[in-house]
Amino acid sequence: MLKLVWLIALGCIAWRLYSGRWPWQPKLAGGKPTRSFEAARARALLGVAAGASRRDIVEAHRRRIAAVHPDRGGSAEQVHEANAARDLLLAQVPAEI
Repeated sequence: MLKLVWLIALGCIAWRLYSGRWPWQPKLAGGKPTRSFEAARARALLGVAAGASRRDIVEAHRRRIAAVHPDRGGSAEQVHEANAARDLLLAQVPAEI
């Protein structure tokens, strides 16, 4: 019985190394999410348009953080998601001179 458990665990680890996901995780339709999909999700999270400026992104981030901050009933995970969305969108905005 113990050998069977070890073989299953080893098989799951091998699957994870080969496919990049655990056997019980669903497979995404197109494989891994693309950068544009992640950017669209980040824009939806912050509520900004596709051509938003750096200032718009920062202001939307401040509003989102104020809404989901742990002191106001939100969670740390929501704050991390908002920060990641801000960082992703700011990385795509051309640098201002």
